[in-house]
Amino acid sequence: MDWRNINSYSDLEKIYPKHILDKFPIPDRGYYKNVPDTDWYNWKWQLQNRITSLEELEKIVTVTPDERRSFTECAKKFKMAITPYYATLMDRYDPKCPIRKECVPYFEEMNILATDLEDPLSEERDSPVPGLTHRYPDRVLFYVSHDCPLLCRHCTRKRKVSKPDSAAQGDRLEKGFEYIQNHPEVRDIVVSGGDPCCLGSDRLGYILKRLREIPHVEIVRLGTRTPVTLPMRWRDDSILEEIEKVGPIHLNTHFNHPRAMTRENLLAVTRIHLAGVAMGNQTVLLKNVNDDAKIMMEVCHKLLLMKIRPYYIYQCDLAEGIGHFRTKVSKGVEIIRQMRGWTSGLAIPQFVVDAPGGGGKIPMNPNYIESYEGNKLVLKNYKGMICSYYEPEEK
Repeated sequence: MDWRNINSYSDLEKIYPKHILDKFPIPDRGYYKNVPDTDWYNWKWQLQNRITSLEELEKIVTVTPDERRSFTECAKKFKMAITPYYATLMDRYDPKCPIRKECVPYFEEMNILATDLEDPLSEERDSPVPGLTHRYPDRVLFYVSHDCPLLCRHCTRKRKVSKPDSAAQGDRLEKGFEYIQNHPEVRDIVVSGGDPCCLGSDRLGYILKRLREIPHVEIVRLGTRTPVTLPMRWRDDSILEEIEKVGPIHLNTHFNHPRAMTRENLLAVTRIHLAGVAMGNQTVLLKNVNDDAKIMMEVCHKLLLMKIRPYYIYQCDLAEGIGHFRTKVSKGVEIIRQMRGWTSGLAIPQFVVDAPGGGGKIPMNPNYIESYEGNKLVLKNYKGMICSYYEPEEK
């Protein structure tokens, strides 16, 4: 099957049985019901018509007094931008809607805790040239865009995103290529931002081609939330044509909640896969959004139906103004415990803390070892069953 033959919801019937398609609802355009298809399915129209003001937001949802009071101050520190597509997924009347909580500024963002950090992962400290972070021995993070379709309220890079001077542009981009070229230990590049898929296809294609021309670069990964918040980006043939020229490409995206998984997302992801791209998902654990094992399991099951690997669940970082999204680390460990054994291991991501100060991703796992005496391990399984395992004795 060629991605060029998958252009509409009806085309998905060539690939998926009805009971699978039914798990991905066709999104209701709501306020935008009279927008012509030629506009609605155009990713540039979606970007140009993002909701950025309180007046525009009031057309989509019933704004609460708290949201109204906090909007101006919150938006000064970190702007609001919501694609029309993603806005239609918000519950008009429920301020606790999980999609709405990801999108709409709220007064709690102004509560900067003593433990909050402007750069919680020390990405700037580990930046040998502007627009590039080199922390792990064999891989770098390459920032190529300053913008995102949706400005997530839980963003760990609020200091960078939506600020034009934070992206690797022009000479800064070339210095990034030069740094990678001069460091043969670098074999894996994460192309990120902002969101690299906000760039034009020619520009993104140029970046990917330049990276592919470096002999020691083996893996090129795109970090993009466009399959979630701007799936129309992937109705554009030109981006897939560019990616096909430079494969293999890996793509990590960011689904947080089942409500954000629609037929439009499925269409985008299907076209991406058919272009030869391997996909993973990085979920952020968010209080009162997805801090529940049933919700997380539903996300992971739907990811697998879309052939996306549930890759990471991140503990929410110590970025400024997102303390209200953080759970205790023990909550994430418990979610993994509640999933283990009750679903396939294929559906269970790795829960990690991306450690402050540039410590990197540290796995957080339940402990199933009850005791360890000599060569005997006493283990407890997901049902509480006690098992003994005997290791070979030392000679």
